[in-house]
Amino acid sequence: MTRSAEPPRYRCYGRRQRGRLRPGRKALIEHVLPELSIPVDRPAGTLQPASLFSGPVTETWLEIGFGSGEHLTALAHANPDTGFLGCEPFISGVAALLAHLPIKDRARTRILADDARLLLDALAPASIGRVFLLFPDPWPKRRHAKRRFVQPHTLDQLARVMRPGSRLRFASDHPVCQHWTLRQLIDHPQFEWTARRPGDFLAPPEDWHGTRYETRGAPGSVSPLFLEFARIGMAASPRGY
Repeated sequence: MTRSAEPPRYRCYGRRQRGRLRPGRKALIEHVLPELSIPVDRPAGTLQPASLFSGPVTETWLEIGFGSGEHLTALAHANPDTGFLGCEPFISGVAALLAHLPIKDRARTRILADDARLLLDALAPASIGRVFLLFPDPWPKRRHAKRRFVQPHTLDQLARVMRPGSRLRFASDHPVCQHWTLRQLIDHPQFEWTARRPGDFLAPPEDWHGTRYETRGAPGSVSPLFLEFARIGMAASPRGY
């Protein structure tokens, strides 16, 4: 089946910007973001992450919904041989990342200021070494369940782009989001929960880097869960490919 290079249209819920950007951050969006933007307008399944970076990397990690970029910036600092892809449709968050990301780390950091599913469609199979989905919008109301990022189709997309043995890290402090995501991942045949004891998911991992969303304490929040799932099996071909 031949697929068009035209990216599919996904509906992105929530605000894309809060107020006006300060002049310095507006300049970063106008002049730096174009240099770091990820091109997704290509045939599905053909984007090799290593081709995006200006220097060699040992593997590529992906953060979906990086917020203001604290976690992604910390990851880049702690893993100097790794390339990073970050997706965040909230332009104020993208500007915050650009403001705090050291210039030396820009060469191995690339950004999609749009829906992460566009990137998942574009990426080549088994091209991602780790995935982070931390404190996503829980969309707690039942009528908004389809707005939650973790759905059977997006897990199919993740399974396709993650190499076997790679890890997906998820964190949330909202009970609806916790229960929904855990059930979706347990039910998916290509992900395996790595926890063996409660301490494996009740306490932050040893390499954890905190974010402002972890400590914000929104209404309805509970103690966070930190879930790690391994990508199992052979390279996946999701439904519809």
